[in-house]
Amino acid sequence: MRISVLVPLLLLIVACGEKRDPGAESAENTVMISRSDYKDRLEGFWLAQCIANWTGLVTEMDKIGNIGEIRTGPFYTREDWGKPDQPSIFNPDSISRWSETIDFVLRGPEEVWGADDDTDVEYMYQYLLFESGATRLNPEQIRDGWLRHIRAEEENYLWVSNQQAFDLMQQGVLPPETSDPERNPHYEMIDAQLTTEIFGLYAPGRPDIALEMAHLPIRTTARGGAAQISEFYVILHALAGTPAEGLNPKAQLMQMATTARGHLTEGDYPAAMYDYVLGLYKSGIPWEQTRDSIYQRYQVEEADGYDITSQNLYCNGCFAAGINFAASLVSYFYGEGDLKQTLKIGVLCGWDSDNPTATWGGLLGFMMGKEKVEQAFGQPLSDRFNIHRTRQNFPDDGKDTFDKMAAKGMAITDRVITKEMGGKTDPEEKVWIIPLQ
Repeated sequence: MRISVLVPLLLLIVACGEKRDPGAESAENTVMISRSDYKDRLEGFWLAQCIANWTGLVTEMDKIGNIGEIRTGPFYTREDWGKPDQPSIFNPDSISRWSETIDFVLRGPEEVWGADDDTDVEYMYQYLLFESGATRLNPEQIRDGWLRHIRAEEENYLWVSNQQAFDLMQQGVLPPETSDPERNPHYEMIDAQLTTEIFGLYAPGRPDIALEMAHLPIRTTARGGAAQISEFYVILHALAGTPAEGLNPKAQLMQMATTARGHLTEGDYPAAMYDYVLGLYKSGIPWEQTRDSIYQRYQVEEADGYDITSQNLYCNGCFAAGINFAASLVSYFYGEGDLKQTLKIGVLCGWDSDNPTATWGGLLGFMMGKEKVEQAFGQPLSDRFNIHRTRQNFPDDGKDTFDKMAAKGMAITDRVITKEMGGKTDPEEKVWIIPLQ
């Protein structure tokens, strides 16, 4: 099933802590969401995504397997948490500059979170939507935003498909042609995942609308399986906007994943990977054994049409959307809705470990809200963000806060709910009233 036929299932979803409008003519087809609660959740998205991003960078590319010239030794296990970091393929002679040990990287209230490639293009897309007053970005807006806010020279924090798309934009090529396999051979890499999950947050309870908003941004860098995988993440973020009533986090995440799975095309490798990882999780084996089995099945045996190894790419396609999708599902399922446990597994799982970890950090942080994220780590955390670490030409010399970033996200969500969904805001209750069909 595609997501268009799954929308009626969303009528069963009612936001946790939210209430129905008894006076509404179509109350059974609407949901009410507190705007103040949603803003706190958007702050939680940015905060937990930064925690996960920077924690994941400690082990990024430390462990990718032993195929080809690069041999990284046995994968990490849970026993490695808190122990010394090991060298990555980027710098085999030294450990991470972010932390000497494999542990959470946190920033206190007086410190500043730096942007990275897991947050900066999402930040840019939000800024472009906010400033334009639009709900959809067109090809020219995407191109102009990339050219204005991304440095043309290195270090510009772009890699593989993002870098190729940027090069094509400088030559006058517009999205979606920037992901055309004839022009961009990196279209199956992980890049679109890093840049588009946020579109799901602008369409709470309506993955159909979120997918329409994200369609062109995803296809700025991705096609095929990579595009499907990016859409899977967008759907999860849209569904998280209206959590299911009465479900604990584990059950809620499983329900969301089941719905998002319906969007994946049967017979393609993303659907097969999902089913394989879910089956291993349900079997009760440890997450490490599931991760090792993924490596054997997809990088050694090239099962289910996943032929990255045969392509003889650098580091055996360690940046690819596919293997990192499978790895991300390990931490998603085995983390069972616990933020810290999910991040630990993601950090230790291998490959491009900061990217899946940042995705789940953002998702769970959004579901929890900023206050609960801080409670999980037992301390107040920084609200400040520096987009100019990796990007350029933003107001205030790139200095921002999660509060202000969430306010921009609220403005966009207001616009999407009223213009795209036919919803409205109740001024007295300070809630959104959202039709779910």
